[in-house]
Amino acid sequence: MGRWISTWTDDPAVRDLPVLLCLPPAGAGCQQFRAWQPALEGTAQVYGVQLPGRENRWREPMPDTFDEAVDAIAAELTATVGDRPVTVFGHSFGGLLGYEVARRVPPRALVVSGCRAPGHWDGAGRGIVDDGEELDKLFDTAGLDPALLDEDTRALMVGMLRKDAQLSLSYTHRPGVRLDVPVHAWGADGDETVTAADLDGWAAVTSAGFTRHTTTGGHHAVLRHPRPVLDQLTALLSDAAQPHPAP
Repeated sequence: MGRWISTWTDDPAVRDLPVLLCLPPAGAGCQQFRAWQPALEGTAQVYGVQLPGRENRWREPMPDTFDEAVDAIAAELTATVGDRPVTVFGHSFGGLLGYEVARRVPPRALVVSGCRAPGHWDGAGRGIVDDGEELDKLFDTAGLDPALLDEDTRALMVGMLRKDAQLSLSYTHRPGVRLDVPVHAWGADGDETVTAADLDGWAAVTSAGFTRHTTTGGHHAVLRHPRPVLDQLTALLSDAAQPHPAP
């Protein structure tokens, strides 16, 4: 397995299944998606995208630009999964990465949660880089009280968040051709960082249908209580397993 994409099963039976590619939020690694493999047993092989600077890649430097990261992920995805159908899921910053990966390696569907539409990302993340209110909101919505974290843990988390936020600031949205796959955007009614308008903006990136879904909780609600989105992903992956006519 390459550096950018991980999986959690070597069962030969999954090699013919559709692929679910999961991209985590800023400051996080992909191990949180490990539990999704047994939850989707018999439906998909789950892969997680691992950026440098965390978990098994914590000593590695971040790429210089957003596009460099996306190009590396897309190239490894193509080499890893071959012609199997792919569904992409990304949360927060991972949704933006997932969208750009989908532009390079077309999936069967794109699902994002807690993520501004690409055209709404101008300056997003600056509050994290500057240690402003946005950083405190992300700790709060993750259910973490910075005052209760030891100094080393907080420094590690802040460092990862800032690196990813800095990477996001190098992103420039170039609309171009719209995706020819359905896009589903999940939001939470208590999310103070991503508005309904930010989610509705995803309708502009696809010509194949857009749906907005709402759940209860804060910014990380979908990751903390994933059952509803897992049910939707199961349906999308099952559809992906059916033969699709050539365009």
